[in-house]
Amino acid sequence: MRSLSFLSKMTIFGFLLSTLPVIFIGAFAFVTSSSEIQKNVNEGKMQLITQINSNVEQKLTTVNHTLNQVINSTVLKKAMDMPLTVNDFMMYDDLRSEIRYMQSFDTKLEDVILINARENWMIKNSGLYRYDSYPYYDKLMTLMNTQENSVWTLNPSKWFFTEENARSVTCEFSISLVKKLPTTGLEKYGLALANIPACSLQDLIQSDTEHLDDILIMDEQNRILMHPDASLIGKSITEAGLTDLKQLEAPMGQFSANINEKSYSVSFLRSNLNNWTYLSLTSIDSLTKESSKIGTYTIYVCVLMLLLSMILAWLGSRKMYSPIQLLLNQIGGLVTVNQRRKANEFQMISEHVHTLFQSKSQLEREVHQHIGQVRTFFLIKAFQGHIKQSELLEKLAQFGYNKHIEEWKTMSVITMQIDSIDNTRYEKRDIELLLFAVHNILEELIPSQQRLVPIIIDQTVVTLIGSADNEEAVFRNTVYALTEQMQQHIYSFLNLHVSIGMSLPIHAFSQMAIAYREGLEALKHRIKLGEGIIIQYENINSGKHYLNLNYPKPLENELIDAIKLAEKDKSKELLKQLLQAVFAAPLTPQEYQIPLARLLNNLLMVMQESGIGLNQIHPNKGSLFEELLNLHMTAEIEDWFWTEVIHPLIRIYRDRQDAQYHNISEKIIDLVQHYYDTDLTLEECASRLHYNANYLSSIFRKETNCSFSDYLSTYRFNMAKKWLSETDMPIKDISSKLRYNNSQNFIRSFRKQEGLTPGQYRDKKKEG
Repeated sequence: MRSLSFLSKMTIFGFLLSTLPVIFIGAFAFVTSSSEIQKNVNEGKMQLITQINSNVEQKLTTVNHTLNQVINSTVLKKAMDMPLTVNDFMMYDDLRSEIRYMQSFDTKLEDVILINARENWMIKNSGLYRYDSYPYYDKLMTLMNTQENSVWTLNPSKWFFTEENARSVTCEFSISLVKKLPTTGLEKYGLALANIPACSLQDLIQSDTEHLDDILIMDEQNRILMHPDASLIGKSITEAGLTDLKQLEAPMGQFSANINEKSYSVSFLRSNLNNWTYLSLTSIDSLTKESSKIGTYTIYVCVLMLLLSMILAWLGSRKMYSPIQLLLNQIGGLVTVNQRRKANEFQMISEHVHTLFQSKSQLEREVHQHIGQVRTFFLIKAFQGHIKQSELLEKLAQFGYNKHIEEWKTMSVITMQIDSIDNTRYEKRDIELLLFAVHNILEELIPSQQRLVPIIIDQTVVTLIGSADNEEAVFRNTVYALTEQMQQHIYSFLNLHVSIGMSLPIHAFSQMAIAYREGLEALKHRIKLGEGIIIQYENINSGKHYLNLNYPKPLENELIDAIKLAEKDKSKELLKQLLQAVFAAPLTPQEYQIPLARLLNNLLMVMQESGIGLNQIHPNKGSLFEELLNLHMTAEIEDWFWTEVIHPLIRIYRDRQDAQYHNISEKIIDLVQHYYDTDLTLEECASRLHYNANYLSSIFRKETNCSFSDYLSTYRFNMAKKWLSETDMPIKDISSKLRYNNSQNFIRSFRKQEGLTPGQYRDKKKEG
């Protein structure tokens, strides 16, 4: 087939193009010199140590920031003036809590030490010590004699460990952030030290890169801080074989050096944070070996790429036709045998796509019919006043009334009802069909640019007629003549009498609901005037619009909800908005009493339904309605509602709320105390107490100032200490009862909070 031959040609051409990259890659590999390779490697090493420097500085800055928070905390400032003893347990516990939060897996921080030489105490992970009795007292005093108030130093790890846990020291040296205390004042008599094991520097940056075997870090005294050989940490860089230190005086650079009788390319970068130097050592021999292997690798790569290109070209020729074949199989039943013979695959697909577009047009016509139904529903809600004023014009524009919105200056609502079908050829069951016929006559008689689409509401045909004329008298006469013409057409076609109500002219679409009410009010006067009449609302209401009190019911509902939830500020704001909406209506002073009395009555009903007595909010025994009617200023009315009714109700609801919250919190605490040794969750508590879990969480936090999970963990931790001190229960059994996955997790958690392992804690209690 022609289409297949075309695809085959394109496949062969693509195969030829795919071989071009193989040629270019081979040529580039052979012309690349070893010096270029070395340059690229050095640039890569410089980028690597720059990245490592940035990441290490970020971790060190985090340690510095958290240590500053500790030394500037109120607890430490208070403790610096106290001679801490074993009796000052609360102060010691607060200090331990402060420094415990600093220790995290991310920064590798192992221990935080606080020293007060003047009051002779020292605090670290293992407990509280008398400073002058500490074995390394003299060593630590040398740190207090440094010139800087804050400095990073390399110190032996044994300085910071006492005899009972010296076995846990895994690294001989620690990198210490030393800060003199207090931070303010000239006299310095204390120290704060944050210790990071030097061995953990390699772990600290292990996630940033996989190859750290040739990366070194040294401090400003040229002592090694990080080295692949951990035994060299703390020693001079010269012991690692790098003797030419003058080359390292620049902020950054690269040079060649002989290290242990081998040639190396050295890239280095000096940190601006603490004057540490980051070095990368690359063997020149390894670079030359790599360049000699490139030729061999290139041959293998070229052969492999040629084979892959051939395989892909063969597979591509089959894959490219598979979508076309799939389409042909799907539409095969929709075309005749003659069509298959006359047209190729693409022609058949094109014809079928054309059929799909025809189906799409038919579907759009059906959707357009549904849009008409949605528009009718919208107009019903608009005439009944159920559409927000802010959305009315936007919705009208969506239904294609942009031109009406722009041009109409004067409008009027026309309401039409069939008077009676008695003594006619019609029956009562025909009333719906007759209304539909009247609706169609209106659509044909009145041009669409002069009206909205007529709709039927409660056996009344309603439409809005508009004009660009500003003269109300001219517009009124035009509409009246049009209504007479409607009556004549309906009588001549249907032999029916209809009555028509006309509203007063309006000048904004937002007045549609008022005009609709005026049209209905006008039709009510058929009782006196008889059938087949046209009634203008101005003749029955002295030319004034229908009075719409416009009571803001949605705002009242929000206000009542806010009162029940004891939301004081929100209730005050909603009261202000509600009264503004009431006084915005153009009413007389006497008419304003109606919505105000309605608001007071509804508030009293809410109070009564909640079981609140009137004497609880108004003990003076007077009439609230009489007090309200004696007020004449807006500010006085708002203040009266707030002070005499709403605020007292809020206080009562808040008292009930507090009692309920306290009761719920006590029930949660009781569940924790009875089921702490099970897999208790907040969701299970919510199920037992028949409340929403999020609701219980907010109540519990409000009452206890901590989360449910924290409270449960603390209670379990206290039970663990009780069992350790009062029983001989194995640690494994304790961890199991407290729902830990394994005993190691329990031991790790206990040590983090208490500073001791469970076994050490039990021994300490037995000794005490």
